[in-house]
Amino acid sequence: MTAPFYVSPEQLMKDRADFARKGIARGRSVVVVQYADGILLVAENPSQALHKISEIYDRIGFAAVGRYNEFENLRIAGVRLADMRGYAYDRRDVTGRGLANAYAQTLGTIFSSGGEKPYEVEIFVAEVGDDAAHDQVYRLTYDGSVADVRGHGVMGGQSEQVDAHLTEHYTEGLGLEEARTARPPATSRRPTSRWPCSTAPEASPGSSSDCPTRPSRPRCRPERLRRTADDDSASRPMRGTTPHA
Repeated sequence: MTAPFYVSPEQLMKDRADFARKGIARGRSVVVVQYADGILLVAENPSQALHKISEIYDRIGFAAVGRYNEFENLRIAGVRLADMRGYAYDRRDVTGRGLANAYAQTLGTIFSSGGEKPYEVEIFVAEVGDDAAHDQVYRLTYDGSVADVRGHGVMGGQSEQVDAHLTEHYTEGLGLEEARTARPPATSRRPTSRWPCSTAPEASPGSSSDCPTRPSRPRCRPERLRRTADDDSASRPMRGTTPHA
């Protein structure tokens, strides 16, 4: 009788972590920058159909890097959770922290389970507050770890080089144009489209608008969460696809 194959728990977790990190590193970088009027989310994305940045709920944004089908499932689950909680209780009960905790539980359970491979994703959950002091950005990794991001953050791709560039050029309280300048040149050439959600009065509960804070605009397009109105809308994503967005 042959002895069963044995792998120590430490080695198993290390192998799963290495597997997830390699998959995430193949994706293109996603950058988050906090500026005076909100939060700027920037992604180097050559695809016109696969979006790495999206709206989850009022003033709550989602950005991810890694395997597209996996973070898209997480995004959809987050939208459903936010809608159900806002409908059952109150829209103010839907928070970025609550969504980050839900994502952390899901990612942590999948990572520690031996029955399936870990998700090859990292996520930013950003929530714009009433002022800059109340803005919140959370970073979630493949194993369910949660970190509070202050100022700026990078995940995926050449994250170390991009983070070094931001550290050199970022200062607290930047305006929007300065925040655009602070991001690395690679993401400056290929930004995603903007997200002009403002602090206008919320739409009625029965409204079909995708942007409850601006019912006159039928769709929020992702790039930035902000507290002031701005109708500038120039950039579009480039074409092409990749298995790791």
